Amino acid sequence: MPSPLNPTNWLTARRDVETGIESLRAHFSGHAYDPHDHDDMLIGYTEQGVQRFQCHRSLHTSVPGRAILIEPGALHDGHAPEAAGFTYAMLYLPQAWVERAARRLDLPGLVGVESAFGHTLVDDRALVDAIRQAFVALHGNEGRLARDQTLDRLLLQLGAQLRDAPLAGDPAASPAIARVRDLLHERMDGNLGLDELADAAGIDRFRLTRLFQRAFGTPPHAYLVRLRLRAARRLLATGRTPAQVAAEVGFADQSHLGRWFRRAYRMTPAAYRQMCTNVPD
Repeated sequence: MPSPLNPTNWLTARRDVETGIESLRAHFSGHAYDPHDHDDMLIGYTEQGVQRFQCHRSLHTSVPGRAILIEPGALHDGHAPEAAGFTYAMLYLPQAWVERAARRLDLPGLVGVESAFGHTLVDDRALVDAIRQAFVALHGNEGRLARDQTLDRLLLQLGAQLRDAPLAGDPAASPAIARVRDLLHERMDGNLGLDELADAAGIDRFRLTRLFQRAFGTPPHAYLVRLRLRAARRLLATGRTPAQVAAEVGFADQSHLGRWFRRAYRMTPAAYRQMCTNVPD
């Protein structure tokens, strides 16, 4: 799937129906992705070139042989600092699947949304090999036995990369800011204004924006867009049309959803729906 804006960029993606795991391989030069996050656990590696991205409020640089580990909900972007661009492969592991598999393999650290990795980038040949083999099995549709064996091996490798789970809640998020976050979740499909959020927090709107960004890494509107995009992916994967999804999650219309979706995921909502369901738009 070449990019209409840059024909040297390309992306291929597949979804395993039984596990819900998505596999993506892509090449980008220049800008790759706007800041976004996922419900899934992202596990991948750089094949070629230099891949640079922000995650956990730090700048990371990945090169071939380096594993990329990103927890669900972690905000990240992507770009190529060198003209030759970069190629990478990524697996998107749904949290529900990870929890079931982790229980079966007795890996309690991987159970639950609080699991966190010690490092975003890891130089570990065995881990990169495990990711590559699982990716090839899934992306190449090599069958259930190859898929199951390589995924089990991958999860066992990931179990060694975990750090202790953080305490619930963000220590930088005061009760006032937490109320604003909760309101954005509750009224994701609404048309909230900054004054309403400031009223909920009990502080002025300028201080609200500053404190919210300090706590969650983005201002309130960008956080709301992230919520809507994650919800849109879930609904598109069930077969809902882009027009239906746009209305359900709070985008103004289908084109509004499409603009944000392409900036975050580099594919259209219709293409993502078809990948998940084999139903054309």
